[in-house]
Amino acid sequence: MNLNSSKQRISALLLSMILIFTAACAIGRSGTESKSDSGRQEKCLYPKKQGVTRIVTYNVGVFNKYVRNDYPMIVGMMQEIAADAVCMNELDSCTTRTGGVFQLGHVAELMGGWDYNYGAAMPYAGGKYGIGIVSREKAVRTFSVVLEKGAGAESRVLVVSEFENFVLATTHLDHVSAEQQLVQAATINRIMQEEYGTSDKPVFLGGDMNATPDSETLRTLQTAWKVLTPGDATFSSRNPESCIDYIMQLRNGVSCKVVKARVLKEFRSGNVRDASDHLPVMLDVILPEK
Repeated sequence: MNLNSSKQRISALLLSMILIFTAACAIGRSGTESKSDSGRQEKCLYPKKQGVTRIVTYNVGVFNKYVRNDYPMIVGMMQEIAADAVCMNELDSCTTRTGGVFQLGHVAELMGGWDYNYGAAMPYAGGKYGIGIVSREKAVRTFSVVLEKGAGAESRVLVVSEFENFVLATTHLDHVSAEQQLVQAATINRIMQEEYGTSDKPVFLGGDMNATPDSETLRTLQTAWKVLTPGDATFSSRNPESCIDYIMQLRNGVSCKVVKARVLKEFRSGNVRDASDHLPVMLDVILPEK
């Protein structure tokens, strides 16, 4: 057996073990829970209640921040918590930097054939660089809008996936110019109010805003959105000092019940401090019945 073949078999075995553990953590989608399911749930760090939709936002650092090609680690963590939809920031698409991999599609495949929606912010290293959403449920509508670069370091993008009972958007605001952040935030507010201001669906926005809770950027976003996640530090993963990652809900008159919202600092299936330089943020909600 050659070295590459051996590595592939070891990787496949590790992923299989992660999938087995994940099955133990997730409650069946049929709405029923057996005694054995209940017992396994007690062993999970973040048990998921019946009827909950679990949304996560995570800057994954092109899956190469501290550990090379850490797709299995991040996929395992998202499966461990039985996420339903994940906003992912910092994604390469077929770049030389990350070996020509279309990262979001690869992750969606590892998640078990999930739906995905990628938005390219700009060309980069022979491919593209952007953000996206992976989801257990197939979207009924998707679109993306490139945001103004202006005085910022690089172009940014807004990505939107609409599902049967809710809408999820993600963005990654400029990390250099506070002035340009305000322009990008105002554009996001305008677009989402135009598209979903009168919708009967709850609309969520997750992402790396590169802005703290007391910033003008957050105040601008909060004219259109209500922040649902706590202000606990999300960056950096190894020395958390700043809250810059959030999940929020559009103020369109639709209410939903927030069950739990937290920054995730520990997993059984991987070391979150090595997976990326950001910590993932999780929101559990009960969506209104249609």
